[in-house]
Amino acid sequence: MAILSFKDVNKGFGVGTARTEVLKKISFDVEEGEFIAILGFSGTGKSTLMNLIAGLHMPDSGSVTFKGQEITGPGQERGLVFQSYSLMPWLTVKGNIMLAIDSVFPSLSKAEKDEKADHYIKMVGLSHAAGRRPAELSGGMRQRVSVARALAMSPEMLLLDEPLSALDALTRANLADEILQIWEQDKKTCILITNDVDEAILLADRIFPLNPDGTLGEPVTVTIPRPRDRLEMNTNEAFHKLRSKVTNYLMDVGIEGKVEETRTLPNVTPIHGVASNVPAAVVAAQEGLIEERFLDFSQLHKIYPTPKGPLTVVEDFNLKVNRGEFISLIGHSGCGKSTVLTMAAGLNSISKGAIKLDGRHVEGADPERAVVFQSPNLFPWLTAKENVAIGVDKVYPKASMQERLDVVEYYLERVGLADAMDRPAHSMSNGMKQRVGIARAFALSPKLLLLDEPFGMLDSLTRWELQEVLMEVWSRTKVTAICVTHDVDEAILLADRVVMMTNGPQATIGKITEVNLPRPRTRKALLEHPDYYHYRQEVLDFLEEYEHGARPAPKAKADKAIAAE
Repeated sequence: MAILSFKDVNKGFGVGTARTEVLKKISFDVEEGEFIAILGFSGTGKSTLMNLIAGLHMPDSGSVTFKGQEITGPGQERGLVFQSYSLMPWLTVKGNIMLAIDSVFPSLSKAEKDEKADHYIKMVGLSHAAGRRPAELSGGMRQRVSVARALAMSPEMLLLDEPLSALDALTRANLADEILQIWEQDKKTCILITNDVDEAILLADRIFPLNPDGTLGEPVTVTIPRPRDRLEMNTNEAFHKLRSKVTNYLMDVGIEGKVEETRTLPNVTPIHGVASNVPAAVVAAQEGLIEERFLDFSQLHKIYPTPKGPLTVVEDFNLKVNRGEFISLIGHSGCGKSTVLTMAAGLNSISKGAIKLDGRHVEGADPERAVVFQSPNLFPWLTAKENVAIGVDKVYPKASMQERLDVVEYYLERVGLADAMDRPAHSMSNGMKQRVGIARAFALSPKLLLLDEPFGMLDSLTRWELQEVLMEVWSRTKVTAICVTHDVDEAILLADRVVMMTNGPQATIGKITEVNLPRPRTRKALLEHPDYYHYRQEVLDFLEEYEHGARPAPKAKADKAIAAE
């Protein structure tokens, strides 16, 4: 008999015209010991489904049963780990776990409770931090505490509601691997909510896609044998096929063309595009070179003063970028990627060396260098159109009012906001705000486009969609671009060259890979290309090499270090 069953479950919220049907006719069974991934994107009802299993919501119709009994409320047999950590800030790691043990096992002796807490703290690798409070822990460590707390309640089923989505890429990957190890030790029934295809394939026995209309897609069985190794899967043909199948399905049901072709771009010149802005001597000196060394990072250093003396964050960064080239800059958190980008933007002073753009030194911020940040930074009280117009008015001083309006509307249409130009920013989703940010950057007709993890705050489907939007608009403008990212697939999808940075401090360029894949590119086409996974392996190998420190260790030493952890 199935341990968990959904039978024709419907769930909605609100009344009358304000009612929204979230889940429709959901039916599935979960066998004891199975690891299930529910894969969907923002707004598809994933968390609502998880709350029905946890007993925090009740279905409007249909039934949800656990071991044949209707779920009528929360129960210790179903341990829930939320996306946010939900820890008591005044308690230590052990104190937070003891709180759960006290509530579930009040009859145990203090020694037995201590032993149980220590066991699960050790299982998630936090024995060294048992006495620390949440404020002293990283995001990944806090989420480990949440997992240990849920496990300490000895649930028969572990419910994981996007427990990794707030973490950086490396921490997320490491914690996913740890969850897999814990599951393989205990073989508890596990249900994971995620928006990450690779995570679902790595962890699950079956993947249930949740469609945008609130229905459940056909479950996909993961046939890759266990144990599964994240890096080895990159060369596994079954992984390639499954990844392509799931990705294509999600893109087909979740992404529709939103770009209309009704506006044309007026023939106006931005203030920084006028040839007279560049001194004649510079033009003459750069004759024949500007195309090939349009952007030039030369012996770039960034040094910060600290109480212990100067700290070199970036050291001897040298890169020549051609006009119209798209560069992806990738590396682990803290390696100085964003520092390089903010120096190129003129927002961060250069300690040593130089950056030249179109033959001139970069000094201070300038609209010729447009930046799209991870957070869109819009004026919340202004509409999308007004947010974009602020920059356009400054950059096209000689254009007529109508021409400037045409520029604004053209780029908002390109990013799929034709019907939302007059919406105030505060009423927009994060994905819509980031579309405005992209439109604003392109509308400046910059010489250099700088993107600092522009999709890092978005769920996977919105990220995929905006990557395609970015490529579509970039293909029209061919603006020279640098994108900082921690996403290997994003780096390859966007770039002509992937520039990989070593870990900091004293971070520098460790490797450059040229991506000779045809343009225009789409995610679907790249997943089918025979060379795609070769490029992916190059980047993954580099990132693995630097995973455990500032300098790469010989393979044997790295393996020994991992085993000792």
